[in-house]
This record gives sequence, C-alpha cells and structure tokens, in this order.
Amino acid sequence: MLLTRLAHVSREVAATSARSRKIALLAELFREAGPDDVPVLVPYLAGRLPQGRIGVGWKVLGRGVEPAAEPSLTVLGTDARLTALAAVSGTGSQAERARLVGELMGAATEDEQRFLTGLLTGEVRQGALDAVAVEGLAQATGAPSADVRRAVMLAGSVQPVAEALLADGPAALERFRLTVGRPVLPMLAHSAASVTEAVERLGPSAVEEKLDGIRVQVHREGGTVRVYTRTLDDITDRLPEVTAAALALPGDRFVLDGEVLALGPDGRPRSFQETAGRVGSRVDVAKAAEAVPVSPVFFDVLAADGRDLLDLPFAERHAELARLVPEPLRVRRVLADGPGDAPRAEEFLAATLALGHEGIVAKALDAPYSAGRRGASWLKVKPVHTLDLVVLAAEWGHGRRTGKLSNLHLGARGEDGSFVMLGKTFKGMTDVMLAWQTERLRELAVGESGYVVTVRPELVVEIAYDGLQRSTRYPAGVTLRFARVLRYREDKRPEDADTVAALLAAHPEVAP
Repeated sequence: MLLTRLAHVSREVAATSARSRKIALLAELFREAGPDDVPVLVPYLAGRLPQGRIGVGWKVLGRGVEPAAEPSLTVLGTDARLTALAAVSGTGSQAERARLVGELMGAATEDEQRFLTGLLTGEVRQGALDAVAVEGLAQATGAPSADVRRAVMLAGSVQPVAEALLADGPAALERFRLTVGRPVLPMLAHSAASVTEAVERLGPSAVEEKLDGIRVQVHREGGTVRVYTRTLDDITDRLPEVTAAALALPGDRFVLDGEVLALGPDGRPRSFQETAGRVGSRVDVAKAAEAVPVSPVFFDVLAADGRDLLDLPFAERHAELARLVPEPLRVRRVLADGPGDAPRAEEFLAATLALGHEGIVAKALDAPYSAGRRGASWLKVKPVHTLDLVVLAAEWGHGRRTGKLSNLHLGARGEDGSFVMLGKTFKGMTDVMLAWQTERLRELAVGESGYVVTVRPELVVEIAYDGLQRSTRYPAGVTLRFARVLRYREDKRPEDADTVAALLAAHPEVAP
C-alpha cells in the first residue's frame, strides 16, 4: 500500500467528527490493505510509531525539504526507513539522523510530509483510535463487531486480530481465546458520585474495597507463574512475593485479577509512590522486596481449571475465586441487594477509608467480565473528585521555580480521540516532583513558544479538584476548580485518561 493512501485517509478522518464516517473511511482502507501492511498500518492510524521514540525532533524536521512531485513511498518501505533511523547511535548519530530524515522527506509528497511529521512528533490527531479501528475492521471483513471487540480484548491489541481477519476472514476470530499465559486487557470502572448512587444504578451488587495499588493479572500454568500489569507488561521477575502466593494456591491453572500494594508494619497501605517504586524496581529485586514487601489482593478470576469464566456472572466468578483464594488474599466486600442496603454500603465505605484505602468499587452481581472495557457494571466511588488527565504543555516557573517546568496544561479525551484542555495547575508539587517532571517533559517536548513548552500527550497525571465551573476560555466550556497534582501515573496510557463526556456527566449542574 502506498503511504499517500494512508495519509489521505488520515486527513479525511481528522476532518470529520462523525463516527460513522470515520468507520467507513477506515473500513475502505482495510479492504485495500494486505495482512503484511497491518503491523504498520494499525499503529500509524493511532498516531504511533512501531519503533517507539527514534530521537527525531523539531530541530531536524524544521529544516524543510522540497517535497516529491509524485508518490512513491509504500507503508512498508517507510517503516523500513524509520527502523533504520531508530537504529542510528554513537558518534555522528545526529548528522546521520538528519541525513536519513532528509532522504525520507525528500521522497515524500507534501501530503505525506505532513503525515510523517505528525507521526515523528506524536502530533497525529485524526481520532482513529483503536475502538474506531475495530469497527472499521469489522465492517471491512463482514465480521460481527462484538466478536471483533472480544477478539481484540483477548489478544490485547488490534494488530494481531487485524492480521488474522485480513488474511483468513471472520473464521479467524475463533483463534482468539482466553489462554493462560497470555494476558488480556483488564475490565475498568466508571465513576459514581456516591455509594447510594452506585447501588441504586446497579441493583444487586458487591461493594468492594478500592485499593490504592498496582493492578496485576496473575497467570499460573502448573509450576509457572507470570504476572502482568494493566498495560500487559510482564513484571514477574520484580514480584517474587506474588509468584510465591500464586504457587501456594490449590489450583494449578488459573488467571486472577487483583492488585499489589505495600503495607506498613501497622497493616495500613503505604503511599502509592512507594508501591509504584517497588513494582518499578528492576535492580536487586531481593533487596527491594526486603525493604518494601508487597502483598497481592485478588478480586476476580478469569479462568480456573482451564475453563474460561469471562462470560459468567460476577456472583459465580466470585464463588470460584473464594474456592481458589483464601480470605486474607481476597478484597473485603459487603453485598447490597438494592437501595435499601445503601446505609450499610456507606458504612463499609467509611470503614474502608479508615483503613487507609481510597474508596470502593460497586460491581453488579449479574455482570460478565468485559475485558478491556470501562463497563457500566463496575462503579468506583472516591471521597474526593479525581481525574486521570494528560499533560499537554507546561510553563517555565519563576521565583524558586525558575528553571523548572511548573504550570501544567491538562487535557481529557474528547469524542474524536483528541485531547481537550480543561485547565492548568501548579499546585501539589514537591521539589522532587518538579525536578522529575521537568526532565520528563523536556523529553516529550515538541515545541516551545515563549514560556510555554508543548509536549507529546503521553504523560498521565492524577488530579484532585473541588468541582467544575463554566468557562469560555477552554474548549469544553468548563474548567477545573482548585486543581492540584496528586501523582503521576506512569502505569497508565493516554488512552486510559478520563473523557470530557464522563466529566460532564458527573457534573450535570455545570455542563454547557
């Protein structure tokens, strides 16, 4: 496939806000693509390079190269050139990168140059996120959308499903099953304003502790245990305690969903930063485990004894969990039959907060496990308003913050996959955090104008805020009141950030 075709579709997708039109454009593109194009096509559509960061910024791209008169670049040929570019290192690497970029841009038409510049800077904004690509793929191949979504959930990404579908048609979806040892995307929760609201919306439900730890998925096949993060990274070697706990359980073939957290001598959870630091530690794991031991706590089971449990109601899955996992390793919970049990659920929330945890998650007892989706059958309740937002830019500080990137520009996900700015904050930052974020944001920088540094929207930060207020200064028509930084969430991707729609739904009193 010629790159010009992909660049053209990208531009058209960006120009339309209609989801149906985006899907139709992508479906047409997929019909023209071959299976070999998919490993490049899918990440390009999402604005990602398969090679990751390749060390090319505006300094090189800003030099300008005369575009080619006619298109000749193919998608696979472009990927090969970028792979060669990513491999450049050592003495003279800067000049060699500039040369290779110049050759690539010289072979590209003006339209292709714009697209390539967006890819290299992380600024592709056509809204072709994975969810839209899934629908386009279903339409292109005649496969049921629900079946394609399920296959993507079980595969962990669109790419392998697209390759199989384009090569072998809808029958290929049968290959994608829950397999012990192959992680699936976790089910996520929406927010509710209160426990009472959550119980009223869900009906018969379990109200469980919401732990302030790191989400893990634990797979055991006989004597082999693998531990994965919510982004499907394998962190088994970093968590020997989790491996030991899994091997001590009676079953020998299962998949468990839960969290790990560090506890203090009093049994209360340590700070999230301590847990995250421990889970992120790759050097001298034994010493790290001795200094900051972590404990797994499980709340769901996706497979047991070789059986796929995803489609079972939560009440039945929990019965299997209780059979496999002893009570000390299971999250605490109370059952609520409906609104009449709301007072007891509120008491449970208060007790959970007193133990140092961050809130509760209410889960409908009749709901299946919707892997990879933020389902309406799980509702989280926290005592303060928090959001996971993406840093879009930052401003150089002054006074004692001179030389530090301080005031953050914060964005939530819009309907078309772009990020919509909701406000700014410089509050809640320690000196250590200021130093860290300055270094990290400079790595992500794509441009600088005056005192504002624009960055690739990759860094997720958890923000606390007191509410919303209407504002004509921001594109969503609202801004955050008294926003302050709680912590950075490097365990989350930009795609995991909260949406503008969800924020407005949670605050109907100020919605434009």
